[in-house]
Order: sequence, then C-alpha cells, then structure tokens
Amino acid sequence: MLDLAPITRILRAKASSQLLVAATHYLPVFEELSQGALPLPELQERLQLKPRPAMVLFSALCAMGLLEYDAAGKLKLSETGKYLTAANATNLLGYAGLEKDDPGVIKMAEWLQNDGPVNTSQGFSYVKDEDAPSPMDEAETARFFTMALAGRAKFLSPLVADKITKHPGLLLDVAGGTGFYTYEWLLANPTSQAIVFDRPEVLKVAAELFEEFCQDHPAEATSLKNRLTFMPGDMLTDRLPEADVLLAASLFHDWPVETCEKLAVKFANALKPGGSLWVHDAFLNDTLDGPLAVTDYSAMLFLGTKGRCYSRKEYRGWFTKAGLVPTAEEIPTLMDYGLIATIKPK
Repeated sequence: MLDLAPITRILRAKASSQLLVAATHYLPVFEELSQGALPLPELQERLQLKPRPAMVLFSALCAMGLLEYDAAGKLKLSETGKYLTAANATNLLGYAGLEKDDPGVIKMAEWLQNDGPVNTSQGFSYVKDEDAPSPMDEAETARFFTMALAGRAKFLSPLVADKITKHPGLLLDVAGGTGFYTYEWLLANPTSQAIVFDRPEVLKVAAELFEEFCQDHPAEATSLKNRLTFMPGDMLTDRLPEADVLLAASLFHDWPVETCEKLAVKFANALKPGGSLWVHDAFLNDTLDGPLAVTDYSAMLFLGTKGRCYSRKEYRGWFTKAGLVPTAEEIPTLMDYGLIATIKPK
C-alpha cells in the first residue's frame, strides 16, 4: 500500500531545522558538550531547560546524528556534531546562523527556554488550558483543525481498523475527531456498536463526515447509523462510558506526562475487564534518540500542544501503573505511525 510518509516528513522537518538553529545560536548545546560528555540531567540544568523541551531538543539532535550517548549513558558530540562548535576551526556555525533571525527560529528558542509561550494568550493550537476554554469549543477553530486532520485519518483508518481488536461489544473512540477510525471499525465489526467522544463543535464536523462516509457505503449506511453514537464531553473532566475497546488515536501526544498518566488511569477505569486499550501514534525509540521522522513530529507538536511524542516504553509505564497489562506487540501502520495495545485483567 502506498505510504504518504514522504509528505508528512517534509512538512515536519521545518520544526526540526528550527530546533537545530536554536541549539547553535540561542542555546549553547554544542559548546556545553565541547569539553566532554555530560549526563542528560546536568546538560539540562546547564541550559536551564525543563524536562519537555529538553527531551524534544536532545532526542532531535541525537536523531540528526549530532549528539549520541556514550557507554555510560552520557550525551556527547558525535563526530559530525563537533563541526558545530567554535573550537573546531572548520565549522558550520556561520552557515547555520543564516537562519538565526528567522521568526520561527526565534519562537522555537523562546519556547524551548520557557516550555511554551511566555504570553499564554498566544495559546496552543487546539488543546484545553486550565485557565481558559478549549479552542476546540469555538466553531471556526474546531472546524479548521478537524478538517485539517481529516485527510490523514481517512487514509490511515482502514488499516488501523483492520488491525485493532475485533469485538462484538462497544468501541469508545476518545477525542475521536473526524471519527473515521470508528466508522471503519464499525464496517469491520458489523454486530458492534461505537461511541465517538469529543467536544461538541468537533462532533458537528464529525457528523457531516459520517454522512459522507455513509453515502460512500450505501449498503451499510442504515446499520452504521443505528450502531454509532456521537457523545459530547470533556475527557479531562467528564465520566467516560464503559467500553470493551478504547481507541486513543493521536491523543496522548497533545499532553504533558502528568496528564498522560491521569488519562491512562481514566481510560483503564472505563474499560470492562478483559477489554483492550489501543494507542495509534508516532513513537520515539525507547532509547529516546530517534527516529528522525518522529523527532521532527515531536518538535512540531511542541509548538502547537502541551505535549510531545513519547516512546512505547513511556506509554507502557503509564499503563502498567494504571493496572493494565501492555502487550509486547508493536504494529506498524503508515506515515510513521504504529499501534500498541494493553489489556485490562479480568
């Protein structure tokens, strides 16, 4: 099957380029390491970075081949990375500096130093702030972002639906957005039911897309409509309905670790015994040093959400702590995404 990853990789590489220039001209990453390897916490402290921007930055620089971990687990310059230090008479600092005044680079540097915008009114693209309503409660914003993500979901959803649990019960698609993953799952599970749970304004767009989906599948349209429910709500504050299968597609990466841990518990509580929780996302290596396509994506998410990309190991840690049993299987889909699953003990 055709993979559209080349398109998304090119789009996401912009944020990674901004990270690199920020690391050479605003945050002295390479100069700090020019005298020798440092433990990650010490390098983070020297640069006065909080955990999230540190992980976004260091993972990306490792994936670029500019930093690497030594046998003791310390970060050091790679042979290539040494060409970004002033101590090297032959270096590319000036070349990297051609972009140092670019507004996107300046924004990246400021957000790395502050773990987000200094002025919170600049906000985040589409995640809820504790002190303000969700941008996704605004009709225009909700429509823009939901439709912007529709093409990706429509492309990936048949493959995802085919690989997650086949079950005669109920699927709960939390923060389901367009709903495409659910619509395809209902096609593959003709006796099952499903709920798409999201903000009310998002669900208005999802309902329109569902009507188009039914028009494309006229023979199944009546059955699909009888088995699908759109449920408005806030996953952070509202009680979730009980389900046999719970899908979290491109969800956790919007949130900081603390919120992810709370969501893992909430999702575990919503599952029936024996039920399964599936995560579809782009995953970092467990060593947190790549792959480049995912660190690019993480850099992009850093500028638009409160989260970043996480490793499978991080997810499995949250799920185990929530009383779930992660499976060992890692299922690739397309566009640098994959699936992992966890089971609620009976």
